Amino acid sequence: MSQTRLLVLVGSLRAASINRRLAEAAVQTAPEGVEVAIYEGLADIPFYNEDLDAEGKVPAAAQALRAQVAAAGGLLLVTPEYNGTLPAVLKNAIDWASRPYGAGALKGKPVAVVSASISPNAAKWSHDDAVKALGVAGAEVVKDASLNFGTIGQRFAEAHPADDAEALTQLAATVRLLADATAKVNA
Repeated sequence: MSQTRLLVLVGSLRAASINRRLAEAAVQTAPEGVEVAIYEGLADIPFYNEDLDAEGKVPAAAQALRAQVAAAGGLLLVTPEYNGTLPAVLKNAIDWASRPYGAGALKGKPVAVVSASISPNAAKWSHDDAVKALGVAGAEVVKDASLNFGTIGQRFAEAHPADDAEALTQLAATVRLLADATAKVNA
């Protein structure tokens, strides 16, 4: 049996962000036969520009993202909410990975979205915007694997999400559902 590979894109660039910690906890929940890896390098990718998206001009950082997304069976997006929407770095990653339109690395790729914010809203606006952008880009959003965390500043102020049994259980369920969807698509 081949290994299922899931790639995690984190919408917060801050090293100690709670969204980053949620992604780290998700990595720890990977069941046997599933590899979950956090993509490093979103900060290095220039904003999407069609002038750069031409033969011989695509920046190396954008090529690396496309290659990693293409090589992954599925994607897990972990997103905070900035001013009521998706962080620019995550939207930029979706833009680069979706091109060329209709044939980009996101086409048909199973994706789950985890959102988290300090508000009780649980970054649901950001979550919805991610789902919308992914759907337009041609990804297959696994809605049953959606997960939202609210008031994370309080909930995870003292402990890493990996030390929160409920959060770990929820993340494990999300990873399992995404892995199952990935296995069906890639069968």
